[in-house]
Amino acid sequence: MTLDDALALRQGRRLVFTNGVFDILHAGHVRYLAQARALGNLLIVGVNADATVGKLKGPTRPVNPLEDRMAVLEALRAVDAAVAFSEDTPVEIIAWLRPEIHVKGGDYDIEAMPETPLVRSYGGEVVLMPFLEGRSTTAILGRVAS
Repeated sequence: MTLDDALALRQGRRLVFTNGVFDILHAGHVRYLAQARALGNLLIVGVNADATVGKLKGPTRPVNPLEDRMAVLEALRAVDAAVAFSEDTPVEIIAWLRPEIHVKGGDYDIEAMPETPLVRSYGGEVVLMPFLEGRSTTAILGRVAS
């Protein structure tokens, strides 16, 4: 979905935005996205492009290509739209969407996130969601490799 298409879904609804790689979807992702969606009534997920994932996670990632990752996310009840972005941070996409709430996982430091000042500048809120213990794509791939 394009950014313009995603923005057209807004129609006065409370927009929640999150972003990530979402390479091998697991229960932690599903719970995180459902909790994020519960904070508003429209959830748009920014998905890192393949080249960006390689820079963030290493040369063997992503396992699943961008189009597949987006299709899986959009099949989830909690997700209204998935949009790709190729920048290192979601700042540009957030500037375009201007969500009321920007959600990140509990391993982030709100004050260190480059998007926090932008979200706060227009009155938005940044929320951290706790992780489901023991669930991560990196851990899953480690178990598969061993």
